[in-house]
This record gives sequence, C-alpha cells and structure tokens, in this order.
Amino acid sequence: MCEKIKKVNSWLGTVFGDQAVPQFEVNTRTVDILYQLAQSSEARCSDTALLIEDLKQKASEYQAEGAHLQDVLLQGAGLSCASLSKSATDYLSSLVDNAMVLGVRDTSLCSFMPAVNNLTNELLEAEKSNRRLERDLRALRKRLGATLVLRSNLQEDKNKTVKSQSVESAKAEERLLSMGFVTRKTKEFSNTRERAEAQLVSRNMDKSITHQAIVQLSQEVTALKQEIIPLKKKLEPYMDLSPSPSLALVKIEEAKRELAAIDSQFEMNVDFK
Repeated sequence: MCEKIKKVNSWLGTVFGDQAVPQFEVNTRTVDILYQLAQSSEARCSDTALLIEDLKQKASEYQAEGAHLQDVLLQGAGLSCASLSKSATDYLSSLVDNAMVLGVRDTSLCSFMPAVNNLTNELLEAEKSNRRLERDLRALRKRLGATLVLRSNLQEDKNKTVKSQSVESAKAEERLLSMGFVTRKTKEFSNTRERAEAQLVSRNMDKSITHQAIVQLSQEVTALKQEIIPLKKKLEPYMDLSPSPSLALVKIEEAKRELAAIDSQFEMNVDFK
C-alpha cells in the first residue's frame, strides 16, 4: 500500500508539474484506481517514446537516402535543385507529397502502383460499406417511422384507457356510495321493524288483525264469494216461476242450509285466524 501511494504521488507530481496536486480521499479504492491510471499512463508514455524514437530513426534514414539520391543526381546527371525549373520543382514536390500520402518508401512506379491499388480497394470497400450503411439506415428509418406510429397509437389508447378508467372509477365510487346509503337505510328499516314487532309483542296484540292476516282473510272471502256465484246462478231459473208454496219452501230450506253451511265455514275460518 505504501509503495502504491509513493508511485501515485510521484505520478501526480509529474502530471501537474508546478501546479498543486488536488486533495483527494486516501483509501484503498482511490489509491488502486490512481495506481492503475499511473501504470496505464507510464505504459502509454513508454509506447509514445518508442514511437518517437522510431520516427526519428526513419527521418534520419529518409534524410540519408535523400542526400544519397541528391549526390547521385549531382554526380550522374549533373542536376541540382538550383538547375531545375519551377515546373520541375513543383512536379517533384507533388511526387514527394503523393509518396508521403501513400506511405511508400520511394517514388518508383513499382512502389506507387501497389499503393494506388490498395487505396482503390479501400475506396471500393468504403463505397460498399457506405451503400450497406445507407440500406441499413433506410430500413432503420422505416422501422423508426412504424415505431413512432405504434407509439402514437399506444399513447392514444393509453389516454383513452385512463379516461375510461377515470369514468368507471367515478361510477364505481357513486355505486359504492349508493350501496352504502341503501345498506344504511335497510339496516334502519330492519331496526325499526324489529322495534315495532317488539312493541306489538309487549302489548299482546292479536295476530289476526295484522296486515298479513287481513290480506289472507280478504283472499278467503273473495274465494267464498266466487263459490257463492254458482249457487246464485242455480237459483236464477227459479226466480221467474209462479209461486208454489210447497216448492218454494223446499227451495228456501235448501238455500238456507247451503248458506248456513257457508256461513259456518266462514265463521270457523275467522275464529281459526
């Protein structure tokens, strides 16, 4: 742990230089993170230094090769930079720039052709990839449009559902209130009925004068009246006959007996109630 803290402090001092190192909480987690950052930074710095050395070496090689080619031109063809025309100098500069862009070691045709072919292949691959990306983009836009439409429909359905649920909730609450009111009233009526029945029992009221008993008695009276109607119809043919004392007495006695039987049955029913 102490070694890590020393390395972190050294690395932070190198990074901030003359500036003050910001304060931070020293614990295992922060030290481990800063230690990993220090190692990564040192590794990158080492790689960068190696790359710089390699570039310096290549630059030295290019300078040596350029000096050699210049000597060859001066000794073999008697040419120098001062003896070339402006057009020739421009051409040579363009040739050198192209060689640097293509990354070739020299400006010979054997070096340029493979580099141009590779660049052409890369261009074709890039165009092919671009077309594929365009197809994918069009398909993605189409799916995105369908998704947006679906999202809009779902949002509309959601709004309708929320509105419907709100209405149904209000109706359900109203029904609950109504049910509560009905329940309370039913309970009140039940209590009132029980108190009334208790009062009637305490007063020894005759059950024969209750509403239910009176309704039943009225139904029985109506039934007896219906039974009397056929008897009256039997007497109708005899109403137009000439008076016969003996026959009239017999018929009167029969009618009296039938009426007495009906009255007796009626009184029995009334007494029973």
